[in-house]
Amino acid sequence: MDSHPDPTDLLEELDLKEYEATALAHLLRAGRTTAPDIAEATGIPKARIYGVLESLADYGFIEVIPGRPKQYQPKSPAAILDRAMENRRQEFEDYRTEIEGLRPEFLDVFGPLYEQADEDVSPTSELFHVVDVGDPSETETRRLYRIADDGVYVITNSFAYFESVEPAVANALADGIDVSVLFLNPELLPEENVPRQREIVERLESDYPEIDFRFSEEVLPWRGTFIDPSMDYESGQAIFLVEETDVPDYKRQAAITENGSFVAGMKRYFDLIWEYESFSSLA
Repeated sequence: MDSHPDPTDLLEELDLKEYEATALAHLLRAGRTTAPDIAEATGIPKARIYGVLESLADYGFIEVIPGRPKQYQPKSPAAILDRAMENRRQEFEDYRTEIEGLRPEFLDVFGPLYEQADEDVSPTSELFHVVDVGDPSETETRRLYRIADDGVYVITNSFAYFESVEPAVANALADGIDVSVLFLNPELLPEENVPRQREIVERLESDYPEIDFRFSEEVLPWRGTFIDPSMDYESGQAIFLVEETDVPDYKRQAAITENGSFVAGMKRYFDLIWEYESFSSLA
């Protein structure tokens, strides 16, 4: 069985119309020939064939050999591909020139409108944006570890997603970033999650002894990760979700903020729980 694609379909990938692709496929098989011969061999109407061949010549895919009658010679397959790329590059250059010519008028018209709309936006509307819990939230969490300058703080139930962020955690520790983890009291976890929490805790103890961790005495209203809080409210980022016990994680969204005041508040809350309402060992 022939595994090669139809030649005409393959040539249409070069943005050729059906008749153009059909004529070029025939030329590549037959070599130099005349327009009437191409029309007869391919079924392209005689009234159309000269326009089709003129287009192929304009693309640079074939050569026109003067004479009575004219003859048409295809370029090599490699030359056709090179010319197709050059044609597309030139199209882009022409488009870029056109856009650059439009730039002054475009900015004059839309710039003031955009700036006015930005001024009208309520500050609270930019406090958070959200991502789905799962791969998107874990990607954002890894990003926080990568960009942290001083410290990473985690509030979690069992840290079940640890393997997903572990390389980022290890790199942060290697860069001298402090990492602190506040686990939920295992007595408050669903029974099926307790072994997982213990497994993660044992991993931290054996492989990452530089990570500080404790266990909260009570259920906490949210969980997540925040970095680089400052009491002057000028730095810090966070991703977190509030506890909704009746909603599974895969149906939830996590909030992301770069608001320094909010992250500073999270750090104050974290410190209070860490110092006064947590314990240090499961033993």
